[in-house]
Amino acid sequence: MIGLGDAAKVPIISFSATSPSLRPQTQYFVQTAINDAAQVDAVAAIVKYFRWYQIAYIYEDTDYGNGIIPYLSNAFQEINVRVSYRSVIPVSASDDLILQEMYKMKTMQTRVFVVHAPSSLASRIFLKAKEAEMMSEGYAWIVTTGMMDLFYSLDSNVVQSMQGVLGVKPLIPISSRLISTSIRWRKKFADDNPGITPPANINLFGLWAYDTLWALAMAAEKTGFREQPSSLRNTSSLNSTNMFITETSLTGPKLLAAMLETKFEGLAGDFHLVNGQLQPSSFQILNVNGKDLTQVGMWTSLLQTSSSRTNTSKTGFSGEKLEKIIWPGESTNVPKGWEVAVSGKKLKVGVPSEAGFPEFVKVERDPQTNNTKISGLFIDLFDAVMAELPYSVRYEYAPFQRSDGSSAGSYDDLSYQVSIGNYDVAVGDITITTTRSEYVVFTLPVGDAGITRTQKIQYDDNPNDKWFFLKPLKMELWLTVLGLFVFTGVSLWILEHRFNKAFRGSPSDYLGLFFYIPFMSIVFAHREKIVTNLARVVVVVWIFVMLVLTSTYTASLSARLTTFKLQQGDTDVNRLIRNGDYVGCREGTYLAEFLKRLGFHESKIRIYKHPEEFDDALSKGSEKGGVTALFSGSPYADVFLSKYCSKYMKVGSPYLTEGIAFGFPKGSPLVGDVSTAITKLTDNHKISEIRAHWIQQSGCNKDDPSNVGWTNIGLKSFKVLFAVTGSVTSICVLAFIVSFLYQHRGRVIEIWNTDNNSAWLKVRAIFKLFDGRDPRYFPQDQEMAQFPLLENF
Repeated sequence: MIGLGDAAKVPIISFSATSPSLRPQTQYFVQTAINDAAQVDAVAAIVKYFRWYQIAYIYEDTDYGNGIIPYLSNAFQEINVRVSYRSVIPVSASDDLILQEMYKMKTMQTRVFVVHAPSSLASRIFLKAKEAEMMSEGYAWIVTTGMMDLFYSLDSNVVQSMQGVLGVKPLIPISSRLISTSIRWRKKFADDNPGITPPANINLFGLWAYDTLWALAMAAEKTGFREQPSSLRNTSSLNSTNMFITETSLTGPKLLAAMLETKFEGLAGDFHLVNGQLQPSSFQILNVNGKDLTQVGMWTSLLQTSSSRTNTSKTGFSGEKLEKIIWPGESTNVPKGWEVAVSGKKLKVGVPSEAGFPEFVKVERDPQTNNTKISGLFIDLFDAVMAELPYSVRYEYAPFQRSDGSSAGSYDDLSYQVSIGNYDVAVGDITITTTRSEYVVFTLPVGDAGITRTQKIQYDDNPNDKWFFLKPLKMELWLTVLGLFVFTGVSLWILEHRFNKAFRGSPSDYLGLFFYIPFMSIVFAHREKIVTNLARVVVVVWIFVMLVLTSTYTASLSARLTTFKLQQGDTDVNRLIRNGDYVGCREGTYLAEFLKRLGFHESKIRIYKHPEEFDDALSKGSEKGGVTALFSGSPYADVFLSKYCSKYMKVGSPYLTEGIAFGFPKGSPLVGDVSTAITKLTDNHKISEIRAHWIQQSGCNKDDPSNVGWTNIGLKSFKVLFAVTGSVTSICVLAFIVSFLYQHRGRVIEIWNTDNNSAWLKVRAIFKLFDGRDPRYFPQDQEMAQFPLLENF
């Protein structure tokens, strides 16, 4: 029919075709009924409002049933709701087949069902659902417009079986025109059908039919509709056997255009066509309660409001909430939406058979009873989390191993087994990785994140080295101190030579004084008395600088003798790669691939199982068949170092990972509740208490030794002090020289003006003058000058 209308250019108008599969086909097909796809967002809003994470479809295997499913799937996908099952009911299905399907769905976890079927089939579905005891507390049923619109025409037994059902239906605004038309319609119905009680209201299809005729009449009046014989008759059709070849209407396009432009307030609400389709307004949320439908809310598309569609906190409900709902079983408690182990089966919890560290997971088998005992940190954590859930979940542990007791594979393999249903959850020291996330969905982490590098402790210097005492100070500082010794000694000799007998003597004596006096001043052990004020100033400043220097040297030397420090070059992982060092990691983990991504060649990666093997490999080193560094998860490193902290240490910052968590199949409803339980246990410190029980704290310093301890002291640390002592000493010497030259200016000028001597001789003469003793400090020289004959004795 749609094709004929398109060929003849005649509008085909339908007030009963609601399937989305009919659009788009042709511009000459006009739907004056609301498309079924318009209600999917309202249905999804109900599911989102009650925080249900999985649902099941029940629909008729026809165009009517199949047409809405893609739209529903998209709507649920947007709110991260998983469709766990699709029950497709054939049109010819018997009651036994429907009942069998109900029992099948009853054994599943899902407890939220969305039904989209004609009232004839939907009635049978609810009767059989009640027979299967699926209309009891804990279940939630949502039906679409087709069933809700015809509710008051259903048999009383069907109505009784639908108690607690939720449904959506386009909102029909109450108007005086609607009321008067309904009264006239009921009177007409009673006259035409004596003895039959007329329905309370006109159903949607009746209202749409009424509005459609009004719209058509208005469009015809607007175009002055009068069809003329077509002048474009297809003459080739006269001899054709195809009876569907028609003439082409000249008025049809005009009528279609007028129909699409027609807008008015009809019985069903605003009549407004967009792209040949009636536009919806709002939807009622109805609850079957007794013999009536109770409106518990009204939903409006967020696109029709001022609120942004991207605001995920909005629901579209009037007042952002629904009124009190009576659920199946006459319950007022919101259904959880799923149940665990309905058939009585326990959750099968897969655990690694060989975790490497027994503190995390330990699988033991009693050879006499053949019973398996599973214990460890993550086993206790999982038990505590499951006990925290607001409902009881039965589960049992199953080691991931072969019949001979050996491991059945890596942690990636265990995650894959969960994804294909061989296990219901994976528990153990399982780190969240990209590969494993493709198989399972993880809860919030229950273990620390990070990959830690562990290496053997090495000293930067050997304490037994004969030159060890020089290490606290850098060479530049030693040379500077030596230069200051000489400079200070020379300065003191200059300042004291003319006035102090202790500073006089042969040139060899002078050289000894240059080093002796500054050094002995440090410990106040020099016997020579300082007689000039300038020299005293130099000595005071020098002693202060030496006190600071010696204190610093003593502290640094003590630190070297009492603390260790890893060689700084080893903290760079690239150095390990360049040197071709071997590195190790634990068997069955993702760390081998991680090390390859860091740049290590596969041949340089060695795999180990147990802590004792790690200890042996690190002790040997790469040169003797071991490894230079061990890469492991931070929890493993903590356990390992709690036993071997005197030999090994963490190096550098850890590489961040997502942490350790429990892995459930994708779409599992347990994930959200388990993560909530983990958060509660974290807040009340229960997880910390369980971890402390299994992982004993060592007495070693947790700080990275490479970041603590001593450091070589350089010249930069003493620049100010050295500048002070150098400046003071230089000023004192300069002041003394200026004073000396001034006091002996006559003699100096006389020597310098002598024409017969060279410059070198003049300098020697001035130096000889300086070398003389000051009579004020040597009174015996004055006596000898008065009695020259005494010199012969």
